[in-house]
Amino acid sequence: MNFEKIKGLIVAPFTPFDKKGEIDLSPIGDYATMLQKNGIIGVFINGSSGEGYMMTVEERMKLAEKWISVVDKEFKVIVHVGSTCIKDSYKMAQHAAEIGAFGIGAMASPFPKAGRVEELVKYCEEIACAAPSLPFYFYHIPALSGVYLPMLPFLKAAEDRIPNLAGIKYTYESLYEYNQCMLYKNGKFDMLHGQDETILSALVMGGAQGGISGTGNYIGNVLVGVINEFNKGNIEKARELQNYAQKVINVIVNYRGNIVGGKRIMKLIGIDLGINRTPFQNISDAEENSLAKELEAINFFAYCNKF
Repeated sequence: MNFEKIKGLIVAPFTPFDKKGEIDLSPIGDYATMLQKNGIIGVFINGSSGEGYMMTVEERMKLAEKWISVVDKEFKVIVHVGSTCIKDSYKMAQHAAEIGAFGIGAMASPFPKAGRVEELVKYCEEIACAAPSLPFYFYHIPALSGVYLPMLPFLKAAEDRIPNLAGIKYTYESLYEYNQCMLYKNGKFDMLHGQDETILSALVMGGAQGGISGTGNYIGNVLVGVINEFNKGNIEKARELQNYAQKVINVIVNYRGNIVGGKRIMKLIGIDLGINRTPFQNISDAEENSLAKELEAINFFAYCNKF
């Protein structure tokens, strides 16, 4: 099957929770408007940034319904449907197709971990067949899933078994492997770059067209700028923006990374998405003040996404 290749930046949004840790759908309309205003072309919901594995199937489906209800058809909603229960994944994939999602994706199950490419292909095959009309993206993020299987053999083994396999969301450090997947069969698969630290490197080496970003929630305009400046041939400006994005990442790693620290940054820029679910350790008020000061020191509030 031939699917549209994504051109531009998609964001992996955080899931809003209230003070009691219950899902809160009310901020999503404003959230979507803000992302679009800053050049974002879609969302990849219920993934790692969205704490998908900490939600029930029903909560994940409600969140998908809400996102699709507040955006126009041109704004792409990809639904992460991966879980440790293949029946749950199948159900969520079917639901995504029924409500009009652009596509579906799944990371490798963190338990039990696939130890061979064949096991991973079988897992993805059983999920993707639940929504055969939608593009399916494998979400390669071994730092979280613990599955470090090679991706080029995965594509070779999966291409004839998963007709709707569109490509990979590639969140890993190996730009060599990323490029080899990009080159396979003259670019047959859509390789969505998922590591914000190296967007420019992927553009230069692999000719990436699209990406899925976590930090794009609050510096999406900066990362979109990297892509736009590169496409215009302004390499120095693209490098400046990429290096600035790394400055922001150097701050959030001091606050338990994007899922925890990044979610609190959203409050600082004007949209409170609440707390993180257990087992994440939420940022204290003192840490929030410290985070704000570190961001001010790099002039973050002049660069960040605007409402």
